[in-house]
Amino acid sequence: MEKRGFILIADITGYTTYLNESELEHAQGTLTDLLELLIEHTKSPLIISRLEGDAVISYGLEGGFLSGQTFLETIENTYVDFRRAIELMVLNNSCRCNACANVSLLDLKFFVHFGSFVLQQIGNHEELLGTDVNLIHRLLKNSVSADTGIRAYLLCTEAAVAALGFDDPGASMTLHTETVPDLGEAAVWVMDMTPVYESRASDDRIVFERGEVIGTIEVDSVLPPQVVWDYLSNPEFRKVLFGSDRQEITDRKAGRIARGSAFQCFHGKGVFPQLVLEWEPFERMVIEQAVKLPGGSTTMLIDYQLAPIDGGTRLTSTAARLIGTGVKGAVWRSMARAGGMMAQRRLAKFRDQIEQDFLRSESARDRPRAELGSITEMAANAVAGWNSTSTPEDPNGRFLQPPMPPRA
Repeated sequence: MEKRGFILIADITGYTTYLNESELEHAQGTLTDLLELLIEHTKSPLIISRLEGDAVISYGLEGGFLSGQTFLETIENTYVDFRRAIELMVLNNSCRCNACANVSLLDLKFFVHFGSFVLQQIGNHEELLGTDVNLIHRLLKNSVSADTGIRAYLLCTEAAVAALGFDDPGASMTLHTETVPDLGEAAVWVMDMTPVYESRASDDRIVFERGEVIGTIEVDSVLPPQVVWDYLSNPEFRKVLFGSDRQEITDRKAGRIARGSAFQCFHGKGVFPQLVLEWEPFERMVIEQAVKLPGGSTTMLIDYQLAPIDGGTRLTSTAARLIGTGVKGAVWRSMARAGGMMAQRRLAKFRDQIEQDFLRSESARDRPRAELGSITEMAANAVAGWNSTSTPEDPNGRFLQPPMPPRA
């Protein structure tokens, strides 16, 4: 049965050269660790099809992500953690062998296309078949680095950009043209991943002093952090957290929600802006909330934090820094604390609604499942198989299927 969705390939740059110029024993251990990282970051609603030597091939069925931004943030988070892993390997290295010395030469590229494909079970993995699958694979060999000098990048086809819902891809990407054998010219959009990593290296984070905190509430969800985040950034679902009639997003940055963007919270004829102060995908969101209380209006900060737990995510909400002085400020803070029970009920309602919606979506997509081996075994076997039986032009015999994320 034909399906539609995203096809994603994460490909380690410099893999072949690294193996050829390094001691195999140490090189295999390094590449196994990096492949494990890529596998662990390929989470629901993405599904891994197979490993192909230096690449992880996955797909996401149409409608799996509520927003294209969450899909893009999944890729960005993977790249940031990959680069951090490389840097840690370099910092902790005391070995003088070529394999350890050359680790810094490795990097990562991503290729995304949206189209149709058929899933065919071959052994213990699901092969993606179709013209759209051929296109994304042929784009692996391209002139991007030669033409632009960019070594680590995200390459999206025009079909992928359209499916992601980006009205102005030129705000963060560069248009590039590739000639694809047998398929003609293909217009693609390229984003340099290095600035993404550099922007995440900042330590400029909001930290609350003990006396600034009004109260903290939390709920546990069976959904993974990236799915909870997808819902938390969606106006249709986050309105439940504030009992609002609706919410709208304004002041997007390069077409995306980021620091400086705002959620406009509508309550009847009133509009209460929520300014985004921190935006750390899948981990933390801090907003400055306009609040109307007896005697005047003020603001306070609400800090949402997502932490992975066994079987899901813990979503914590902390209210802090309610602005107000003297008697009025004391009364306002007392009222805010008293509203904690209502906030807890709304947070639980939000959790229940997103879980129900996710279950409905999963049932409609009929996601495939399979019995599979461990992440460590997959990564190690993929590297060993690539070395012993395959070449970049002949990948036969190195396909393994990782475990699927559990359904909620």
